[in-house]
Amino acid sequence: MDKLLYVAMSGAKETMRAQAANNHNLANASTTGFRADLSAFRSQALSGPGYASRVYATDSSVGWDSSVGAQIPTGNPLDVAVHGPGYIAVQDANGNEAYTRAGDLHVDPTGQLMTATGQQVLGDGGPISVPPAATTSVAADGTISVVPLGQGPITSANVARIKLVNPGDAALTRGPDGLFHMTDGSEAPSDATVTLSSGVLESSNVNIASAMVDMIELARRYELQIKSMHTAEDDATSATKLLQSS
Repeated sequence: MDKLLYVAMSGAKETMRAQAANNHNLANASTTGFRADLSAFRSQALSGPGYASRVYATDSSVGWDSSVGAQIPTGNPLDVAVHGPGYIAVQDANGNEAYTRAGDLHVDPTGQLMTATGQQVLGDGGPISVPPAATTSVAADGTISVVPLGQGPITSANVARIKLVNPGDAALTRGPDGLFHMTDGSEAPSDATVTLSSGVLESSNVNIASAMVDMIELARRYELQIKSMHTAEDDATSATKLLQSS
């Protein structure tokens, strides 16, 4: 009886964790450049003294979906999307280099090129500063060009180049802030093969329909495990009554 109760209890707990991960994906279905989390169930023997008579279920992350989201035209010259594999280098809250697919950029009042979530965009020489300009544009290779205030297009000048990298997903780890970091703590080198599209944004790659189906399936699985625990309780009560009557 206790085996049934243990398996059902551990399964219900891990199902709740899987549901939380799935809900996190749903909550970010409209987040620019978001990569959906992937998780999977597996059985694992309980370690410790005694016989290997207990197996419990566990849900663990197996990475993220690396498929590219759809490109949504915005017409904003500072909105950029990465073509295929690759990332934009930014500075995280601790001052370390991190990477993102979110290309909704803007210039703040101090002239710093920032992401929508407040990270400084990095160039080959560090954080990028953009001088006051009539227009600002981003080329396919990440080069930022400006037309100074009061000047015509013929006076366009390059001010910096966004650092674009492609270390491969296997070399990256996603942090709690949603940014990607090199697993070994190093900084990825620039990759000239990574290109950008200007005036568009990459949407989240979360499949809403699939996530909704997963949410329903996980809810039913949780209910089944709760029913199994009630069954174990009823069986234990019946067994106790039989013993008392004998």
